[in-house]
Amino acid sequence: MDIVSLGLGLLSGGAGGLLGGKLTGATMGKGGQILTGILGGTGLAAVSQYIPGISGLFASPADGASLSASSLLGGVASGGIGGTILSMIIAKVKG
Repeated sequence: MDIVSLGLGLLSGGAGGLLGGKLTGATMGKGGQILTGILGGTGLAAVSQYIPGISGLFASPADGASLSASSLLGGVASGGIGGTILSMIIAKVKG
């Protein structure tokens, strides 16, 4: 596990959570949005390998295969997308 890839994945997940909360007008607070984003960012990468059709599409931030630009961008993108998606889902469920 590479600490740089993991850190970028967690940060991008938190940023994605803030973005999702902002887009939906969530009332769970910034801390809740960041935590939701982090869980969504790392959770999407973990769960996506079991879903047919998107297996391998989202890079896991904890893998840390290398410090190449594509690996880092993949971790940032998957963290941000997962964080945004989960934050938006929770905001809609919470109302």
